[in-house]
Amino acid sequence: MKSIVLSSVVIALLVFSGCSSKEPAVDAKAMDTTEVVDATPDEEVAPIATETVTSEESVVNSSTNELDMETIENKLPTIYFAFDKYDITPDMQEKIDAAAELGKEVSSTYKVKLEGNCDEWGSDEYNFALGLKRANAVKQALVNDGVDSSRISLVSYGESNPVCTEHTKECWSKNRRVDFKLLP
Repeated sequence: MKSIVLSSVVIALLVFSGCSSKEPAVDAKAMDTTEVVDATPDEEVAPIATETVTSEESVVNSSTNELDMETIENKLPTIYFAFDKYDITPDMQEKIDAAAELGKEVSSTYKVKLEGNCDEWGSDEYNFALGLKRANAVKQALVNDGVDSSRISLVSYGESNPVCTEHTKECWSKNRRVDFKLLP
């Protein structure tokens, strides 16, 4: 009986003392953006200059008309699937063909990661397997269109990466998809 009471007290102390609700203290001196450098009296210290670059100025290989990674990713489609299927429909095949052409023309220097996703129906294991089958189906379609298979990697997020969280048929259909991501 004593051991139960003692262990209950110890657990209660751990629970109440383990989590702190205090906000972290911020050192105002650390927030200063100028850097102090130790110098001997003979040396003169110049302030450190910083430069901000906008996304328009950071285009990769602009001299060769090659678009940057973000611009290409925005042009790549999302491939959608029917419930519990990984077959590619004719309208989605057209989108894959367009992505393959883009991949062969503009982004041949990048690798492609295909991210398979599912809706919330089914077990975690089943959805991870289905997401991988969907990504593999898109990979095979890209390879058939002439994209080098060594440039394509696959990942399945199962149901863990939804774009819509409502409990409707329209929402679930948005989550049954394969997304294209570019890798350097």
